[in-house]
Amino acid sequence: MKTKRLMTMVLGVVVGLIANAQTPKLLGKHHAMHCVEVTNHYLLLPVQEQEENATIRVLAGGQEMQTLNVRLAVNKVDYYVPLDIKRFGDKELLLDIVFHGDRRFTGAMKDFICWKEMRQSDEFDTANRERFRPVYHHTPQYGWMNDPNGMFYKDGVYHLYYQYNPYGSQWENMTWGHSTSKDLLHWEAQPLAIEPDALGAIFSGSCVVDEKNNQVVALYTSAGQSQVQSVAVSKDNGMTFEKYAGNPVLVSTEEDFRDPKAFWNADIQKWNLILAVGQEMRIYTSDNLKDWNYESSFGRELGCHDGVWECPDLMKLPVRGTDKQKWLLICNINPGGPFGGSATQYFVGDFDGHKFTCEHKDTRWMDYGKDHYATVTFDNAPDGRKIALAWMSNWQYANQVPTKQFRSANSVPRDLDFFEYNGQTYCGVTPSKELLALRGKATNKLSQACEIVLDVNGSTEVVLSNSLGEQVVMKYDAAERTFSMDRTRSYASFSEAFPCVTTAPVYGNIHQLRLFIDRCSIEAFDAEGRMAMTNLVFPQEPYNNIKVKGNAKMTIYDLATNK
Repeated sequence: MKTKRLMTMVLGVVVGLIANAQTPKLLGKHHAMHCVEVTNHYLLLPVQEQEENATIRVLAGGQEMQTLNVRLAVNKVDYYVPLDIKRFGDKELLLDIVFHGDRRFTGAMKDFICWKEMRQSDEFDTANRERFRPVYHHTPQYGWMNDPNGMFYKDGVYHLYYQYNPYGSQWENMTWGHSTSKDLLHWEAQPLAIEPDALGAIFSGSCVVDEKNNQVVALYTSAGQSQVQSVAVSKDNGMTFEKYAGNPVLVSTEEDFRDPKAFWNADIQKWNLILAVGQEMRIYTSDNLKDWNYESSFGRELGCHDGVWECPDLMKLPVRGTDKQKWLLICNINPGGPFGGSATQYFVGDFDGHKFTCEHKDTRWMDYGKDHYATVTFDNAPDGRKIALAWMSNWQYANQVPTKQFRSANSVPRDLDFFEYNGQTYCGVTPSKELLALRGKATNKLSQACEIVLDVNGSTEVVLSNSLGEQVVMKYDAAERTFSMDRTRSYASFSEAFPCVTTAPVYGNIHQLRLFIDRCSIEAFDAEGRMAMTNLVFPQEPYNNIKVKGNAKMTIYDLATNK
């Protein structure tokens, strides 16, 4: 990923770093104040992931400028995160810090290593230091990422916002991060888009291109004492947003009330909004994206209810080989996935702009891997396409996966449509055509970033392995019409929930398999879009051997990019 405002440096360069000479004022067992004389752009905060969060209030001239939670280092520094202190304008800041860890385990506050390691700099090192950072999947430069948010396309540019913690590589301080791309493959980091305010952290939501008013409108959940819905408007194609003075625009007595997905419904000439509320979805209409009328609720008696419903999406899609169109309702759920933890379920039916009616009673999953969640689509995508991205992780172990500089990636982009099988309509998931541009010359060797294409005729088994005995086994069973992936022999010491075998139904016969391999992931697709499976893997050395059993012709394409 290219950098924008946060510049890269060679790891270990300390030129320009100025250690703060002030000593902290200790006010109790857990409370300290630390005076910072602003000399540089960033204050580099040392993080130790095993520690509890410390709450830091940034004060300037007696006014609170920002509050954040950081796992400040006690006796070991895992990495640093930058706090932009120049933007506050004052020559001197006061950090009011409350530590929440147990002193029986942390020791005396005066001895914490964070006081010595807290430094200032005009730059922050974002050069990649992670062997598991993907080559061609989107990742944040540093810090934690989960749900994709507010995705839209305008004037040749795809905008991807995401749930982001700028102050650590575990979940906290939810903010909208921002990246842009012209091809869905190469992403450029942008400054933070929407930051927490007095209404709370910035949870998931959506953006719409409001062509009538020549603006981009974001709807998102403000998560403070309660979860409420807020609006922000961009006049510069999503680069900066101004929050609506009348926020919040939607409130509820429900505890889980979040993740608004808005879209223009040409059938009724109104804006629609679908919102996750506990274990159902609520649907609203509006003429102006601010005043919303409740229309109906969906889902109480349908689908999986083993967890909280989240991150909805609702769209009209064509049915292959027909002139029919139907509606797809996406519902992400955590926990309750078919193999534990989080996953994406969906419903097929009809929507009249006011009420969604489902045409089936069985539970259906968009992806049968363990690492596919928070799936949503781009607004205003070209040619009427519905292009989806997912968060490529699982809440069972997302905070523990073996990376530190960053955590989490997005899936490869996928185009959605419908196909029919045995009188039923299912969601088709096909790798987006842009991925073809990544292909290098065909080869017979595995690499850390490649696409394996298998033209199959009947049952097929694929085994990826390395010299350490680690392996992943994928099987297409033509008789049972299933596809499975076994990662029980993948590195998994960070979580007991990680080893698993995931199995997907196949609706018909698979003729071609497409396997997308990156440094920490495998995404398997039926080339006709009737099966998708996304799983993380963390091989301690890259898989360098492949064995194929069955009547199959294999082609391997290297997918190295200039990312």
